[in-house]
Amino acid sequence: MTSPPSAPGHRATAVIAGLGSSLPPQEVTNTQIIARGGLDTTDEWITGRTGIHRRRLAGPGVSTGDLATAAARAAIDSTGSPGLRPDLLLLATTTPDRPCPATAPEVAHRLGLGPVPAFDLAAVCSGFLYGLATASALLRSGACRTPLVVAAEKYSAIVDPFDRDTAPLFGDAAAAVVLRPGDTTEPGALLETDWGSDGGESDLITVAAGGSRLPATEAPGRGDRYFRMRGRQVYAHAVRRMAASAGAALAATGWQAREVQAFIGHQANQRILDAVADRLGIPPRHRFGNIRDVGNTAGASVPLALADAAARGACRPGAPTLLTAFGGGLTWASATLLWPDAPVRTAAPEPRPPCHDHDRDHDPAPDHDHDHEEVSPP
Repeated sequence: MTSPPSAPGHRATAVIAGLGSSLPPQEVTNTQIIARGGLDTTDEWITGRTGIHRRRLAGPGVSTGDLATAAARAAIDSTGSPGLRPDLLLLATTTPDRPCPATAPEVAHRLGLGPVPAFDLAAVCSGFLYGLATASALLRSGACRTPLVVAAEKYSAIVDPFDRDTAPLFGDAAAAVVLRPGDTTEPGALLETDWGSDGGESDLITVAAGGSRLPATEAPGRGDRYFRMRGRQVYAHAVRRMAASAGAALAATGWQAREVQAFIGHQANQRILDAVADRLGIPPRHRFGNIRDVGNTAGASVPLALADAAARGACRPGAPTLLTAFGGGLTWASATLLWPDAPVRTAAPEPRPPCHDHDRDHDPAPDHDHDHEEVSPP
C-alpha cells in the first residue's frame, strides 16, 4: 500500500464539519425514461454509454429550494452541534426556484438562520466546487466563520423528455457541507483549489431562452426552453479540462496522483470519469461515484457522491482526496482535501411552507397623499 503523502504544514483553512444530502423518493429506471419520451434507444445503450441505470426525479410539487433546504438541514445536523447557525449560505444551482429573486435567501429563512448573507452561484456542474472555493476564501478572510455551501438541482424541470441525448442523463438531488475554521492537518481540511472558465465555448451547454438575450416569452420554438448539449464536443472538453485542473490542484498541494486515496469527479458519464482518472493515473480502487443509481445531478453530483461514499465508510478520515468537475460556461474546478470525519445525514425534500409573500389582495390601500412625493433613486 502506498504511504500517504506528508501532511501540509499547519495553516488556517476551511474544514468540512457537516455533510448532508437529499434525494427525491421517486426512482426512475432507464426503461421508464425511454417509455416516457418514446426515445429511440435501449436500456443497454444508455448503460453502456453512460453507466447510468436509474435516477431520482422530483415531482411537480418539489422544487430546487425544497431539496436544498433538506440537504442543508441535514448538513447542519451532521455537525453534532445543537444550536449551530451558519453565518453565510451559498447555493450553487442552475435551476433556481425562480429567475428572480435568488433561491438562497428563502432557504436561509426556512432554516431559521436569520438575516445572514445568502446568494445563488451559477457555474452549472462546477457549481459546488466554485462554491467551496468561494466560501473557503470568505472564511479565511474573516468574513464568516461557519459558511454553509449547498448544491441543489432539479434538472427534470429543464430537460426535454423527448430528447434522447439528454433525457436519460439527469437526476434531481441536493447535497451540502458546513465549513468551520481549522488547519490543514485535520480530516476534512480543504487544501488547494484550481478553477477556470472558457466563455468562447458557451454554446456547447446551454438553455437558450429565459434570459435577457432571448426572453422565454419571445422564444421561437419549444426547444429553446430546454437544456441542450453538444455531447461529443463536451466529452472532449470535459476529459481535457478536468484532467488538467486536477493535475494543477495536485501540483499546488505537492501530491502525486498515486498518493490520492479518494477520487471523485463530476458524475456526468462513467466513460468521462474513467478517462480522467486514467489520464491522472488513479487506480480504479480509489475512484468513488454513484452515477449508476442517481445519474448526472449536475452541480450536486460531487458533494452527493462524497456523501454517498462517506456514508458507506469508503475511505478513512484524513485520506488524501481529489475532487474535480466540469460544466457549462464552460467552467471547471478541482480541489484537494483530507477525507472528512463528519457523519452523513440524509433527508427527504422539505415541502415549502405556506407562502409568506404579501398577497396583492391583502396589501394595504395605497396612500394617495404621497403619490406625488419625489423619491430618490435607490
